Amino acid sequence: MADITAADFADLIAERIRAEHIALSARWLERLRGMVSVETNEVFPTEHLLDHIPALIQELATYVRTPADAVVANTAVISKAQELGELRHAQSASVHQLLAEYRLLGGILASFVQTELQQLGVSPAAGEAVEVVRRLNEAIWLLMQTTVNTFVAEYTGTISSHAARLESFNRMVSHELRQPLGTLMYALPLLKAEAASGDAGRQSHLLAVMERNVTRLSQLMEQLETLSRLRTARADAPDVQQTDVASVAWEVARQLREMADARGVDIQVFEPLPALVIDMARLELILMNLMSNAVKYSDPDKAQRVVRVEEAPSSDDATLCIAIRDNGLGIPADHLPTVFHRFVRAHADRDSELGVRGSGLGLAIAAECAEAVGGAIRVESEVGAGTTFFLSVPREPRPPATT
Repeated sequence: MADITAADFADLIAERIRAEHIALSARWLERLRGMVSVETNEVFPTEHLLDHIPALIQELATYVRTPADAVVANTAVISKAQELGELRHAQSASVHQLLAEYRLLGGILASFVQTELQQLGVSPAAGEAVEVVRRLNEAIWLLMQTTVNTFVAEYTGTISSHAARLESFNRMVSHELRQPLGTLMYALPLLKAEAASGDAGRQSHLLAVMERNVTRLSQLMEQLETLSRLRTARADAPDVQQTDVASVAWEVARQLREMADARGVDIQVFEPLPALVIDMARLELILMNLMSNAVKYSDPDKAQRVVRVEEAPSSDDATLCIAIRDNGLGIPADHLPTVFHRFVRAHADRDSELGVRGSGLGLAIAAECAEAVGGAIRVESEVGAGTTFFLSVPREPRPPATT
């Protein structure tokens, strides 16, 4: 075997890594497929991300030849390592998995160097061979550190966001519960006092107040439980089936008939409405919340009050858009940006006049359901003219999102 200097050996190995970077990339990718807990084509789900592998390996070759040109100085390569961290976070991976992926790459490259020593017939000193492997490991460590730091930053941001949302949610729930509980605590002693005095009319009034507030608490608990179930079910496979949208809409109309008749509202379902492959329970819950909202906030000053369900133009053939239109009170423009937020109610000041009680969770639940089936809801409204909610849903179920 021919003797070779450290510099020449580093140059030789760097050149061999560059020459074989596609084969080395394929070897790493093949091994990753057995490690990452996603479908094979999702390990690197786009050509852009797939191109990162050979680019990273070529950068390792550069570092072997000239370690002074640190990997961290190459912004393009660092960006690729950061994108890998973002991707693995989106795929719900772990730091342990990221470390294992880079250890795997290190093992493949160390084995490659050993094979090249045998095939090229060169004989560097032991220290020179160790130096090349050390440079490879150091470059891999720098890339791994960037990927892991990005992953941890994404993870920390998610936790902080969830914590802030949970804190806000808890505050809103506490506020929403405090009012009916306070009313009950106030009414109970009064009821006891009136029972002693024998004032039947006053007792009846206090009992009605208590009944309204108990009903409100019960409805709030049911809605909170619905939200909890929706969040828990997100990770599960959706219960999809062939569903006739018109039949679901008519069933919701039937359930709302008593409330609609009491307010003089005519619920109309314009057919035909196409069939979908969708989670029927969620579709029904969406339509129930949107249609009941339209009935509750009908305009008592109008001679004809209408809620209409019909198909609306869609942005593409793969999506169905369903419009729920009414000629009711309309939503003030300053409320539109927050109408799908929890505990937001556009007409809370008119509850007594309209005979309406609510917690402001109905539209939030509808939006949660739409998101769960891969769709979305938007709203257009004009005060005094009415409101239209547009529900866009895929005609066929889509793969679960990775983000």
